[in-house]
Amino acid sequence: MIGSVQRAMRLLETVAAHAYGAPAKQLARETGLALPTTYHLLRTLVHEGYLRREKGLFFLGDAVERLSSSGAQQKRRSTVADTLAHWRDSIGVPVYYAMYRDGQIEVMCVSDSPEAPAVEEWADFRETGHAHAIGQCLLSQLDEDARRDHLTRYPVQAITPYTVRDNDALLRRLARTRRMEAVVERQEYALGTVCAAVPITVGTTAATMAISLPARHADRLLPAAHRLQAEIGRHLGSLTLSISI
Repeated sequence: MIGSVQRAMRLLETVAAHAYGAPAKQLARETGLALPTTYHLLRTLVHEGYLRREKGLFFLGDAVERLSSSGAQQKRRSTVADTLAHWRDSIGVPVYYAMYRDGQIEVMCVSDSPEAPAVEEWADFRETGHAHAIGQCLLSQLDEDARRDHLTRYPVQAITPYTVRDNDALLRRLARTRRMEAVVERQEYALGTVCAAVPITVGTTAATMAISLPARHADRLLPAAHRLQAEIGRHLGSLTLSISI
């Protein structure tokens, strides 16, 4: 063990126990450290931003808050990953989670296995939202202006022989999509693969969870999508914070 690291961590924990700050002498006494050692460690921790000093008292610094925030975000991501893995195993399909943020399609998490492999991203998901169920589902949740803005930046292009023909054809399809309806695409992004995406409401953010299957198992697609949608409905309350990652 590295003693200086252990002592520094002990100091941080002790400072954290004092909401209104504590002086160096009190911290030395409570940690059992020599006063010169305490001063040296405190100066280092202040310099690095893990502590701050005000009127002779020491408080937790911004760097600790950033660590805490990052840890909370990692925990939320872990919650989503664990949930997707559970659904992957129980339904027997790869499961994807994606959001539409800052004008971009972002695949946040994918849970697959050797028995249920995910679709290979052979064409950038962000640029081909018109061709896959994830993108179509996210775009269907936007208003007309936001959809047109996205297609101005990422216009429809032929990915496979089954891809929608042009921007207007896609906009008509999206306009026909009913709220909370699963979106299905069959070999529009990848030949031999069918996909379905379920819309999720997270405040004003467009989000979705999706599944994919080999085209030879296309008869399983809608039953699996409906099962996923039912699972999401049962767990959405506890997942709302986590899926806002």
